[in-house]
Amino acid sequence: MARVTAEILEPRRRPTQERSQKKFDHLLQVSRELLLEVGFESFTCEEVASRANLPIGTLYQFFQNKYVIVCELDRVDAVAVRSELRTFAEAIPTLDWLKFLDRLIDHMAALWVSHPSRRAVWLAVQSTPATRATAAVTERELAAEVSRALAPLTPGTPRERRTIMAEVLVHVAYSMLNFSIRDGQEHSESIIELKRLLASYLLSAEHS
Repeated sequence: MARVTAEILEPRRRPTQERSQKKFDHLLQVSRELLLEVGFESFTCEEVASRANLPIGTLYQFFQNKYVIVCELDRVDAVAVRSELRTFAEAIPTLDWLKFLDRLIDHMAALWVSHPSRRAVWLAVQSTPATRATAAVTERELAAEVSRALAPLTPGTPRERRTIMAEVLVHVAYSMLNFSIRDGQEHSESIIELKRLLASYLLSAEHS
């Protein structure tokens, strides 16, 4: 897969003390709530700072602009997914990969339903080349975890092929999970189709 060359968006600094960490986390939580409420186009750093009851200068100590904020929210969401993945990976090799995939998707789908702001974040990071490039890095880090989880389940697959497979799985799963919770969409039916899609892909890849 092609590698991105655009600027990767990171916070200006990450907190090293508990007090700063609380401000950092509070700004992200307020940002998530505002993003879900108004959408990315109407989302502003000034409104985040106002709702967080913090000076705008405090926000700018951490985040250069709103694009950096949504990329950081995307990283936070990926951490939760990686946590779920590691929990399931501990069950390997007692699970076959179809059961592993089925249970993992169910848990990821529950995350998307219980936290609809995930879709708002995902849509926001599609807005510019830099946010898309940053989100792609986050996806690849998650795909690396998927690749490690797949290793004992697909021992005959070369590592390079497994890496590509994992990146495809993550990208398709993210797209479908966000599709599954959009307005007017039947979530359960979308998840069934996602399971079929990914299972068919893995079966085909394993025997090709």
